[in-house]
Amino acid sequence: MSFVQNFPFFSIIIAMFSGIVSSVLSGKKARAVSIAAITVTTVLSAFVLAFCLRTGQSYTYMMGHFPAPWGNEIRAGVLEGLTALLFGVVMFLSVVGGLRYTEEDVEPSKQNLFYIMIDLMLSSLLALIYTNDLFTAYVFVEINTIAGCGLIMMSQTGRSLTAAIRYMVMSSLGSGLFLIGLSLLYDVSGQLLMSPAKEAVARIVVDGSYQIPLLVIVAVVSVGLAIKSGLFPFHYWIPDTYGYATPTASAVLSGLVSKGYIFLLIKFFYRVIGTENAAHSHIINALFFFGVAGMMFGSLRAIMQTDTRKMIAYSSVAQIGYIYMGIGLGTQAGMIAAIFHIFSHGATKALLFISSVGLYKVSGDRTDFLALRGSAYRNRLAGAGFLVGALSMVGFPMLAGFISKLLFATSAFASPHKMLITLIALAVSTVLNAIYFLRLMIGLYRPTKSGSFVEPAPAERTGGGEEADRKGRGAKQAEKGAGPGSGSAAAAANPWTMRIAIVCFIILNLILGLFSQPIVSAITDGLAMFG
Repeated sequence: MSFVQNFPFFSIIIAMFSGIVSSVLSGKKARAVSIAAITVTTVLSAFVLAFCLRTGQSYTYMMGHFPAPWGNEIRAGVLEGLTALLFGVVMFLSVVGGLRYTEEDVEPSKQNLFYIMIDLMLSSLLALIYTNDLFTAYVFVEINTIAGCGLIMMSQTGRSLTAAIRYMVMSSLGSGLFLIGLSLLYDVSGQLLMSPAKEAVARIVVDGSYQIPLLVIVAVVSVGLAIKSGLFPFHYWIPDTYGYATPTASAVLSGLVSKGYIFLLIKFFYRVIGTENAAHSHIINALFFFGVAGMMFGSLRAIMQTDTRKMIAYSSVAQIGYIYMGIGLGTQAGMIAAIFHIFSHGATKALLFISSVGLYKVSGDRTDFLALRGSAYRNRLAGAGFLVGALSMVGFPMLAGFISKLLFATSAFASPHKMLITLIALAVSTVLNAIYFLRLMIGLYRPTKSGSFVEPAPAERTGGGEEADRKGRGAKQAEKGAGPGSGSAAAAANPWTMRIAIVCFIILNLILGLFSQPIVSAITDGLAMFG
């Protein structure tokens, strides 16, 4: 065995061990350990990807001394290595880009706890990507849920605590359904490792036994992971969760966490049930229907918002719908489009959340459209980052979002019965995306007479809870003598770490848009190894 083949296991253990070490460290030292862990695991993922590309095949890594079906396994291939690499890059940039605001929003005594949650989140995402054992996947699904809930409540405002409770309730419901599905699968197959379970499922299909239980298993697991990833109509936890967490937490939760659950669902279809069996169960058709509905509903709700945080959050509902629509096409082309959109949306949505906070900071910490008028002039780099992210979501050429929509459109022709619905949904959703993103961009680049933000009238202000949260942050800014629109405010809103993150996110988006062919080829090769 090559030494590189140990790297997936090393990555998971390094991330877990970093969380343990950070529990006895101060906030600054925990931050350094967390950033180092993300950097090391990202580099290891790059080595795994290079190894699998060179060998042209996937491999399994036995953990402990017990082989299948009793032992625990890790499985790595091109798709796993590519996903882990991109997730690592997005998490690194999200953490680095939000460093200053994490210090402001999280109490000093709890900052090490914040980075413990980041480490646990990283470890759980890597485990969901690499594991070949269903029960191990469930364990890390729960770790992911706990870490996500901790990240949401770190700012300790009233809205964030409410959002954390809602997130925990919905995620627990999804986890419970997932566990029920695994229990039923073990009952009918006697296996929890994915490859032996797939062989058992194939025998069940051939024998014609347990057909109804098998349908229930596919349905329950799909619904459980759909709830956890925020598919319409299970999306109601998303607006508050993404809108009231710290910038880093919002970027990680929106860009990565939901995608980790979708990646696990794709593994379940390919490695456990089999894509043909999943298609025959008609669960694929249900995912397609709710994916299209999510594209429409999320976009319409985003248009109705006057708060940019909720607008971006509802945009995520629509983008999750895109991914499930691709999966629901039931073809390899649709799956390739869905996986590419996982990468595209992860990089773009994190860019939007990191950039938007720079605009808020030069607008009196307000997030409504009126207060943000002209903010792209007061913070030019954040404005440029938000512009690139918005154009990518709309599908502007040369950017990642354009390639996603092109792949979805071309994949529709491989599924004749769903082709017309897919093309119409893409066209309508793209127009709706343009309406709410370009409307906001026009406001961001609309100069004000005074050169500072516009203080909204009392009737236009948001609710009391948001107002109280804003006043708390605004008081800190006033104490520093950095009023909105001043040069010191613009400098404070653009720490060097955020500048690096925004520039790197823009470059990443351009790479996904301009050099998409090698990435699509890697996804295609990875899916060939996936089954």
